[in-house]
Amino acid sequence: MTLIPTDLTASRISDAVCDPNREIAASSRVIDLSVGIVVCIPCFRRPQHLRLTLDSLASQRTPRSFAVVMVENDAAGRESAPVAAEFLVTGKLQGVCLVEKQQGNCHAINAAFETAQALFPAATRFLMIDDDEIASPDWLELMVRTAEATGADVVGGPVLPVFDDGSQPWLSRHPAFCPAYDYTGAVPQIYGCGNCLITRAAFDRLGKPAFDLRFNFLGGGDCDFFTRCRNAGMTFHWTAEAVITETVPQNRTSFSWIAKRGLRIGAINYRVQSKAAQSAAARARVFAQMIGRLPLSLVRSARLLTSSKAVIAMHPMMVALGAAFAAFGVEPKPYEASKIVS
Repeated sequence: MTLIPTDLTASRISDAVCDPNREIAASSRVIDLSVGIVVCIPCFRRPQHLRLTLDSLASQRTPRSFAVVMVENDAAGRESAPVAAEFLVTGKLQGVCLVEKQQGNCHAINAAFETAQALFPAATRFLMIDDDEIASPDWLELMVRTAEATGADVVGGPVLPVFDDGSQPWLSRHPAFCPAYDYTGAVPQIYGCGNCLITRAAFDRLGKPAFDLRFNFLGGGDCDFFTRCRNAGMTFHWTAEAVITETVPQNRTSFSWIAKRGLRIGAINYRVQSKAAQSAAARARVFAQMIGRLPLSLVRSARLLTSSKAVIAMHPMMVALGAAFAAFGVEPKPYEASKIVS
């Protein structure tokens, strides 16, 4: 076990955050550099919920030692840093909180994973949870145990919504909130990083930056990353029991927010597929496919109206419309600082 005191001047920490856009905001008094597991948490203007997230990590039922790397992505306000410091200084969790001065979803996630790999050279498994999520007590143990048993490069698990407005429980069936899979086992790919485990070997194979900065304000850098993992022949496993819950505020259950979410999903789909296309002809095919799906989506949405609520039935149409807009260069930017809603 390699323990170092962390007075913020330790050379190991300085080396890990050599990027001038990053600085350490808080750290635990002692860090075990030999830990094999690191949990990464991008943070942005949700200090009250971050406390719940960190409480859930501090209460994990596992004999395994792990560290946390939190990234404060609001360099001006820094509301998350004091909460992070509270858990680190008191020893409830070990690790660091750093400030990423470049704002945006991909900047924050890259800062977390890159710092975790640099600061903890013995770590081979890196998990991620968002600052509006709560891990179930056995989450970390189940995710790591799955990675050990299957040898998967990437492990995913469900993120289940908990609605502040309990009047619409049926929204949990909406594709914007429903997990990709409902079983435990090998899967072709996962799509989001809100509940994931990624091996160091996976990061090494894809190089840096892991999350493409072209997705920084649109979102979908995780979908692009996992698509590249799949195309590189990596393996995925889903652990349905490793549950994380996500708090969904009332403003994210409105018709307009859900419609915009569908548009964003469509834009991400187009961006990921267009990027993966290897030639001008392949990109032209992606363009044609996305435009061609729009009339088909109208038919599908009309059929869904017979068995689903309108807000669910409209989803295929909104996704297709978002892809069509993106094909002509029109994309939403929900991760710009003044517009962040998720």
